[in-house]
Amino acid sequence: MLELNNVEVMYSNIILVLKGVSLEVQENHIVVLLGANGAGKTTTLKAISGLLYTETGEVTDGDITFEGHTIKGVSPHKIVNQGIVQVQEGRRIFEHFVVEEELKVGAYVSSKGTTVKEGLEMIYTYFPQLKSLRRNTCGFLSGGEQQMLVMGRALITHPKLMLLDEPSLGLSPLLVEEIFRIIQRINKEEKTSILLVEQNATASLTIAQYGYVMENGRIVMDGPADKLRDNEDIKEFYLGLSEVGQKKSYQDIKHYKRRKRWLA
Repeated sequence: MLELNNVEVMYSNIILVLKGVSLEVQENHIVVLLGANGAGKTTTLKAISGLLYTETGEVTDGDITFEGHTIKGVSPHKIVNQGIVQVQEGRRIFEHFVVEEELKVGAYVSSKGTTVKEGLEMIYTYFPQLKSLRRNTCGFLSGGEQQMLVMGRALITHPKLMLLDEPSLGLSPLLVEEIFRIIQRINKEEKTSILLVEQNATASLTIAQYGYVMENGRIVMDGPADKLRDNEDIKEFYLGLSEVGQKKSYQDIKHYKRRKRWLA
């Protein structure tokens, strides 16, 4: 469905952030992109969604294709119309809107021709809390409620591919579990493919079929999610565990140990 082939991204014609990134998302799959802060994960999502231009970024090499057609350099609204929607990190909302108004923003670009009422009812089946809050002002919602709101706003467009940037950021463990259960439901019931950027390796690799690890603008490891989850390097870097299961501080982990071969 989605393929990035040796993509390079540069900001302000000076700073090279992505250095030949190649990855793919198959139809109806959840794919997770892992990496430390500054690795280039968010830049990868913005390269796909066309939002790089807001930060003077540009895809300077390689290609991005969606369903066999290039989307490199295509305007963000046209990319949305093709069925790709990004949920950005930080829960960006119209704080003065009420919840139902916020959801209607997405409903008006729905790709399935459903009515606004039908779209809202679909969202309320996944996020029943939003129904009880539908008259509340968005700026007064909790972090978890705002995360549900931005995901609902994206889902109501009936996307073919959803790009999720750190949906668990700042949430309690119980809310993280709930958000990831909903992501699984959306993938299964709506047949929506998902590219998930996360630092919560344990939760994301549990629901994904495939994963990539990014470091300094490059993909340094990829493989089936279950194999990545059991990989000792992943355990050490993300979970702070040594090979014998002893907890280590992040100060003891000097750098990520790259694998010479991709996981089979």
